[in-house]
Amino acid sequence: MKMVIFGGGSSYTPELVDGLIQRHADFPVSELALLDINEQRLETLAGLSRRMLARAGLPVAVTGTTDRARALDGATYVNSVIRVGGMEARIRDERVPLQHGVIGQETTGPGGMMKALRTIPVLLGLARDMERLCPDAWLINYTNPSGIMAEALGKHTRTPFVGLCNGPDGWIAAVLQAMQVPPERAVVDWLGLNHLGYVTRVWVDGHDATEQAVEAAAEHWRLAPDLIRTLGVIPCSYLAYYYHQPRLVEEARQPGHRTRGEVVREMEAELLRQYADPGLASKPDLLSQRGGGGYSEMAFNVMLALHHNRPTRQISQVLNQGALDDLPADASVEVPCLVDARGPRPLRMGAVPLAIRGLVQAVKAYESLTVQAAVEGSRRLALQALLAHPLVPSWEEAVALLDDLLEANRQWIPWA
Repeated sequence: MKMVIFGGGSSYTPELVDGLIQRHADFPVSELALLDINEQRLETLAGLSRRMLARAGLPVAVTGTTDRARALDGATYVNSVIRVGGMEARIRDERVPLQHGVIGQETTGPGGMMKALRTIPVLLGLARDMERLCPDAWLINYTNPSGIMAEALGKHTRTPFVGLCNGPDGWIAAVLQAMQVPPERAVVDWLGLNHLGYVTRVWVDGHDATEQAVEAAAEHWRLAPDLIRTLGVIPCSYLAYYYHQPRLVEEARQPGHRTRGEVVREMEAELLRQYADPGLASKPDLLSQRGGGGYSEMAFNVMLALHHNRPTRQISQVLNQGALDDLPADASVEVPCLVDARGPRPLRMGAVPLAIRGLVQAVKAYESLTVQAAVEGSRRLALQALLAHPLVPSWEEAVALLDDLLEANRQWIPWA
């Protein structure tokens, strides 16, 4: 069995290698292929991967290559963790919108749109190569913005895929911890879009405990307590960018403020230095601060469900297909799914609560327009996407912002 990491030079790669070591008896990969365009990072991560696997005593061959056809040939599972444009592009995504008084963030708002416009053509190209070289392989996508990537894959390729984000599992765990309820006693409903999701119902021991959950989260969350009580549902932490926009913009524009991308750039430099140490044969502690914690466990739970036809409930980004009443069937959503050998099938969640429905629908319109803009190479559609986005305040700002963002991304977006 051959597993590929698309973006194998990523700082996240040791997480996946560690997961492979932990589950190798149940998931006997014989070859791990790291695929990346950066030869130096490939060499570093391939070396660390070999040392980790050798220390575990596992007979897994590790190859590092920039040749996509070589990596994909005979693949069974392909994990995508790419970042088109690297950390410098992320930092521009965060900085340019702030010059216009708009949130700068790598997956939310205009910054997220630019990441999507850079990434969609590359991910669709990967999927089409998979159709040709390994048509039975599954694409496990963790590349952000993962909800938009899921819609692009679902609408424009035949490649079977599962869209994943570690956020929902983490936020649900935090809610249950605030309630002091062990996870095995609870069932939690989650719905919305990626990085725009909500806990809508919580059952504990078969009894509805949603009010208790809302009250517990209100005292421990990033958002205003009375906001959560007013909504009656629990927003993921990214919703702070929508509900507390002016405050967060002001904080981000303070002198000396560093964006998340600038913090991560420094952290990644140190991680790569550690990864290159020939004496290192395990993932370093610093990796836990990088983000993405829990992704390895989630990814392998899904791959095990696919591989062994082992039904597993996992929140995923999938095409709606009737899971939510208030969005198109071919729009991507983030909902609990049943995953087995047939792939992820969304569980029906019904109507989106009215208090959050308008926001979810507006952001979904932006996401779908972004996919169209990337596929068609259309500035007009990109402008429509910005106009649909709740964080963009006006036509004038949308035009000026798009001009600046496209100019900053001319290297990556041919029609910019």
